[in-house]
Amino acid sequence: MSEQHPESTPGPTPAEADVDHPLTGALVNGGNAPGRRRAARKRRHLPGCLAILVALAVLAGGAWWAADKGVDALSGLLGDSADDYPGPGTGQVTIEVEPGDTAAEIGRTLADEDVVASVDAFISVANANPESANIQVGLYEMRHQMAAADALDVLTDPSNRISNALTIPEGLRVDDVVSRLAKGTDYTEKQFRKALKNPDIGLPRYAGGDPEGYLFPATYDIGPREKPVDIVTGMVDRWWQASQEHELESRAGQVSEGYTPQEIMTVASLVQSEGKTPADMAKIARVIYNRIENPSVEGTGGRLQIDATVDYALDRPLTVGLTQEERETTDSPYNTFLYAGLPPGPINSPGDAAIEAALNPTQGDWYYYVTVDLASGETKFAENGEEFDDYVAELRDWQAENCTGDEGDVC
Repeated sequence: MSEQHPESTPGPTPAEADVDHPLTGALVNGGNAPGRRRAARKRRHLPGCLAILVALAVLAGGAWWAADKGVDALSGLLGDSADDYPGPGTGQVTIEVEPGDTAAEIGRTLADEDVVASVDAFISVANANPESANIQVGLYEMRHQMAAADALDVLTDPSNRISNALTIPEGLRVDDVVSRLAKGTDYTEKQFRKALKNPDIGLPRYAGGDPEGYLFPATYDIGPREKPVDIVTGMVDRWWQASQEHELESRAGQVSEGYTPQEIMTVASLVQSEGKTPADMAKIARVIYNRIENPSVEGTGGRLQIDATVDYALDRPLTVGLTQEERETTDSPYNTFLYAGLPPGPINSPGDAAIEAALNPTQGDWYYYVTVDLASGETKFAENGEEFDDYVAELRDWQAENCTGDEGDVC
């Protein structure tokens, strides 16, 4: 819809002025609605005194006309009997309710598409129905020339929203995210990969154009009008929301000896791959910082020695059966057995718990951790190599008892 010039834009009707409040309603992904925002509507307002005089003149004229006609026409002048279609309507039309839309704006959209006969008719039924405040952002299939009350019934029933809920779990790599997006939409992996290269999707500067780690894991409500670039932009927007909620920018430098936001996101991705619970994640984060900041302790040389980084370097799914040869010979800056410190960037998309763990690690002197029960995820933390060896032996005992090679075996 093109923006009207102020000279030609009608002012709000009395009914519009009464109900011109934003309607609340949120998408699962935090309010990223499909489609583009309509151009802002401009209104002209009469000066206060003149507006009162005009209103009085309208009321006086209306009362005279009503008395002359012998009918109660004054209420009609005020919009109580606004034009309305009898319904039920014909054909099909897709209507979009956008974030921040007021009842009047929704009414204008419906009237513009000939869904309702007038804005006043829609506002009148919206005023009378408290459910109108619960209209959700999104797209709706409606008919032309519906009764205003029927149109409102469609909009107040969330099941009428055109949506495609798609869940992206924590810990997925970009390749896995792209695969899920392609399977859950009508677009191809190639189209999503192209979209991820678009500089306008909103990645933070320190990501260096690499979306790994910044496609936030959540459930997204994907509208039929959304293109691949809209979808991935929504995922990055959701990451920005999480970043602000965790105060990533300000808290990063306060962690231990001080880290950058990108380093915190890298740590978060590591603990996402290694930890099963928020408590374990916070301890694993501490192990990572202890090794980086005290490279001479326990002879680690600052190497993190995390299997998931080698799997990432090899571009294969996370495995339990990484060989020692692969740890020692995979030549990649992501191989934390060969190279000290953090890898160049995140290795997956961490969720809220992992980000918070990276920002708020548990205090402790641990340098090792071992998952001693692969079924439950029970993890034990060690301060020295001797204690670590005991936990490794505990893991081996568990494997000897539980690793049968049968289908569904977690070993």
